[in-house]
Amino acid sequence: MGFCREKSDLHVSRAALHQWEEPCISGTNGSGTVFFSGCNMGCVFCQNRAISRGQVGKYITVDRLVDIFFELEDKGANNINLVTGDMFVPTIRVAIEKARNRGIKIPFLFNTSSYLELETVKSLDGLIDIYLPDFKYIREEDAVRFSKAHGYVDAAKRAIDEMVRQCPVCEFEPEKCLELSTDKGTKKDTADGLDIMKKGVVVRHLLMPGMLIQAKMIVRYLYERYGDGIFISLMNQYTPNGELSEYPEIDRRVSDRDYVSLIDYAAQIGVVNGFMQVGETAKESFIPEFDCFGV
Repeated sequence: MGFCREKSDLHVSRAALHQWEEPCISGTNGSGTVFFSGCNMGCVFCQNRAISRGQVGKYITVDRLVDIFFELEDKGANNINLVTGDMFVPTIRVAIEKARNRGIKIPFLFNTSSYLELETVKSLDGLIDIYLPDFKYIREEDAVRFSKAHGYVDAAKRAIDEMVRQCPVCEFEPEKCLELSTDKGTKKDTADGLDIMKKGVVVRHLLMPGMLIQAKMIVRYLYERYGDGIFISLMNQYTPNGELSEYPEIDRRVSDRDYVSLIDYAAQIGVVNGFMQVGETAKESFIPEFDCFGV
């Protein structure tokens, strides 16, 4: 096993519709998330530590993964959302190719920390329709202290550059809503009438306590480099996990004042294509049950 605590065998902890991604990804029907176990980073604040440390999950074959893709499509998923599949890219490529050969119609989305070798991202060219990368840090010392990720900043910049090269334009189409069965027959659920992303890049940044300046630096870097060619998703859902006694500087939630300041800053420098979170997002309820459902 490597640092990620995984071998080459596919290790999956959940496969289900997920409503809590950005609106253009989840829509009304939901995003067809496949949560892979293990992680190539060591974030001390990880919310999904049960799976990131490889403690939960089921080993499956490539053919079973392909079947899962079609099961999610049959449930009305807007996309196949591959969550933290970084360690399994060679096998995931085979699964996507098999699914495409069998006629799957919905886009494939790669949901990643961006701590990737450039060649790994290049190997996904033509297979991934939507990239959903994190840009966690722009200060190397923070990447090392809080995520044990040496070289994160340069790796993430190169990886996101390649993702944008592959998907330089964000494309959308109206959501095909699920047909709902009622006692009066079958009807289309057209709630919200959302536009769903079919191609493009959405870069996420999770604001952390005491790191407002770094967050603003990240927003400026992304906007100056990519302009309106990407969407920037600014998140305030950071939640201490109860294991941060050695990291007191991040053992608290983000203040509303800091988050509003970040949103205002993004607007001031011209960011239009973006997402922000509202309401009480820093809750454990946003974390799904990793019980091998759908696997």
